[in-house]
Amino acid sequence: MPSVQSVKTQPTDTRIVHSWDFRTRRCLNWLTLGLTYSAMYMGRYNLSFVNKSLSNTYGWDKTQIGAIITAALSIYGFSAFFNGPIADKIGGRRAMLIGSIGTIFFNILFGLGAYLGFLGTGTFLLGYFATVWAMNSYFQSYSALSLIKVNASWFHISERGVFSAIFGAMIQSGRALIYFIGPILVLALPWQWVFFVPSGIIAVMSFLTYLFVQNNPEDCGLKPLDVQDASSGDKEQVSFQYVFNKVFTNPITLTIAFAEFCTGFVRHGFEQWFPRYMDEAQHLALNSSVFQKGAMAVVVAGIFGALFAGTISDWVFKSRRPPVAFLGYFLQILCLSIIWASPSINWVIFAFILNSFAISIVHSMLSGTCSMDFGGKKAAATAAGMFDGMQYIGGSAVGLGMGWLLDHFGWGSWGPSMIGFSVVGAVLMLVLWNARPHSDSTH
Repeated sequence: MPSVQSVKTQPTDTRIVHSWDFRTRRCLNWLTLGLTYSAMYMGRYNLSFVNKSLSNTYGWDKTQIGAIITAALSIYGFSAFFNGPIADKIGGRRAMLIGSIGTIFFNILFGLGAYLGFLGTGTFLLGYFATVWAMNSYFQSYSALSLIKVNASWFHISERGVFSAIFGAMIQSGRALIYFIGPILVLALPWQWVFFVPSGIIAVMSFLTYLFVQNNPEDCGLKPLDVQDASSGDKEQVSFQYVFNKVFTNPITLTIAFAEFCTGFVRHGFEQWFPRYMDEAQHLALNSSVFQKGAMAVVVAGIFGALFAGTISDWVFKSRRPPVAFLGYFLQILCLSIIWASPSINWVIFAFILNSFAISIVHSMLSGTCSMDFGGKKAAATAAGMFDGMQYIGGSAVGLGMGWLLDHFGWGSWGPSMIGFSVVGAVLMLVLWNARPHSDSTH
């Protein structure tokens, strides 16, 4: 069992946090950054809405579509490990700009694949789509760790649960927008516009990030904030050796990483396939009112999941994150069991909504908040890269693996294939129940 480090959280300097200049500048910073990340979500979840369209257009089965998903999630997962230390070194602002510009470029290239008739409709075209979407995922991997890197310098540990919740809600707005316009674009226009429209929105937010976002208060002429996390009181310069020692040798961060592997299988197994599940298993067209209302409810539940998690982690559990994540895993087990039994369409929709709430709880606590707490502001991006990377490596199996499973055993195998991963995640959170970050400034 990992040893649990703990420290009494010290109150932040209210003269800094409550000053009008600081609050105003921080608000501009995190609103712009959060909405940029939200826009990038549109350039990530849009693929799920053309899952069936690609099959219909090119005659590909679920295993072949799954190859695109696996290529993308695998590249995201492995690249996050390497991009985290890079973001810690170059700063979150620059890393977010790199990620957003790459996302724009490769979303456009994916849409242009519809016009590459000379590649045929077989292996070469499938390889093109898989390669382009994998490159999109490489640049997408900068997004979460860049946002976390910047926020780690602007938010005291006692505030992070609540503000991570607000960020989680903002980020879900990008998912909400693509869930709203995705079906409309697929049904009203050629499918490639599901990639062109998000590219334009991301371009606008990238420009605003360039104008308004700064890495830390000092870059804006403000006083530095002692955030009382794992970097507080640490005088060592940020280097690849520093961030490696801070993150990759800590038994707590390693345990969280294994839990995130489990999260990834459940999260992406649910999110990548649920529109097609509703169409094929429940016979709901993407433009049906029941599907559209259900899809929006799934997104709204994700927003409330983030808000709920952040609030109770700060106010009830005194900035401890694992107990809240345990609750999220427990709810996942319940929801996936309902989907497995599939008693009725109403029960399935209820389980989908609650499962989105539960996934958001876990994701916001582990990737969003624990990375700041246990990586500290100096190594927050590296910790986020490891947690997010493990999540996407776990999720990579839901492409080829789940596509093959569905082709051979049908949709009845979908729900139970994910339950065991939620159980393992819940057990790991029990192990870390009292874990808190260690701060050198308290010694």
